[in-house]
Amino acid sequence: MATRTAPFSPFEFMIAWRYLRARRAEGGVSVMTWISLIGITLGVAALIITLAVRSGFRAEFVDTILGSNAHVTVYSAPEEVVPDSGIYSSLMRDYAERAERIRAIPGVTSAAPLIRGQVMATFNDRSNVAEVYGMALDDLKAIPRVADPKTGRGDIDGFDGGIAMGSELARELGVGLGDRVRLMSPNGAKTPIGTSPRVNAYEVVYIFTAGRWDIDKTRVYMPFAEAQSYFNREGGADEIAVDVTDPERVDDWMPQILDAGGPGTMLWTWRDASGSFLRALDIEDNVMFVILSVLVLIATMNITSGLIMLVKNKGRDIGILRTMGLTEGSVMRVFFLCGAFTGVLGTAMGVGIGVVFSLYIDQVMSFVNWLNGGGAWDPSIRGIYALPAKLQPWDVAKAVMLALGLSFIVTIFPARRAARMNPVEALRYE
Repeated sequence: MATRTAPFSPFEFMIAWRYLRARRAEGGVSVMTWISLIGITLGVAALIITLAVRSGFRAEFVDTILGSNAHVTVYSAPEEVVPDSGIYSSLMRDYAERAERIRAIPGVTSAAPLIRGQVMATFNDRSNVAEVYGMALDDLKAIPRVADPKTGRGDIDGFDGGIAMGSELARELGVGLGDRVRLMSPNGAKTPIGTSPRVNAYEVVYIFTAGRWDIDKTRVYMPFAEAQSYFNREGGADEIAVDVTDPERVDDWMPQILDAGGPGTMLWTWRDASGSFLRALDIEDNVMFVILSVLVLIATMNITSGLIMLVKNKGRDIGILRTMGLTEGSVMRVFFLCGAFTGVLGTAMGVGIGVVFSLYIDQVMSFVNWLNGGGAWDPSIRGIYALPAKLQPWDVAKAVMLALGLSFIVTIFPARRAARMNPVEALRYE
């Protein structure tokens, strides 16, 4: 009668390891083991790299949004300012009082009155459309991505004597620090024969790089008082740019900001502006995870093929071990360990490759650019200037749990088949 042994005894590990080291005559088993190992390694590495790039892209995208745009934009509903004239305006005349009330809300870090308008920017024989933001110097300094001394050029403290311009716009116009750029607005001075365009020249005192191609290509900052005069907004502001301590929970501040803004106040958050893109990213993330999980599953299925071949080749050994007293449970654990060794080793190698690849993503992309002759990453399409990667422990843990879980599950079926093999039938033709 077979004696029971403690589960996963040392001799079970020893037998499993010997079986994995197949002899030359059993080369098919060895080949299947290597195929399984390489497949799991590549699948786990691809999954970790994809999750890291996904996390990095979303973090960089959100950071560039929050680092150069308001978390909440406060504006007024249009009101008829001239009775029976059909002229409507959403200009806030009491912007200073509103901003002061909003700043008093706990969790609000800034509330900056803002003037917005579109112009044609020209320098020498070059021109481009630009979006002008009129705000005070202190408010401009509070914008992290714009006022960053590492990426900005020039003297931001001289902003009151000129304008600040995005780096891509400056490059397209051929503008440098100290150059005077002409800004032309179609809504200029009102004359008896109509409205004439307004053209003013301003010195570029600061050039910033916000990290988003669309912002760097179009945005110009102008002193608040000058913007009021230039866009015919004397005594008013178009909106108030509000920042809060936790942008991810911006909805928590909505009722208080509405109350502080007063009647007619309307809000537009950064989630409203970019929510559809973020939702598309989430859907893409889920789909990519499912697709790569299927690839890992296909790789682990090779373990099943290898174990079935191994069980067939080791039928005589199984019969001898059973007649020597080895239990069905021990036989099952031996072949389970054969598959588990492959899964664990492949997963460990995949984690190593995936982590190294993610940490050196910049060097990898530089190599891809070199092979591609440049232009592998187009910021005008993707919005940001580089492919980021952000390794998160939970993402690595998900990849590891998925690979190990699938490896262990697919190993059970051939291991059960080996355990149920009749020792008499296994030895009959030996």
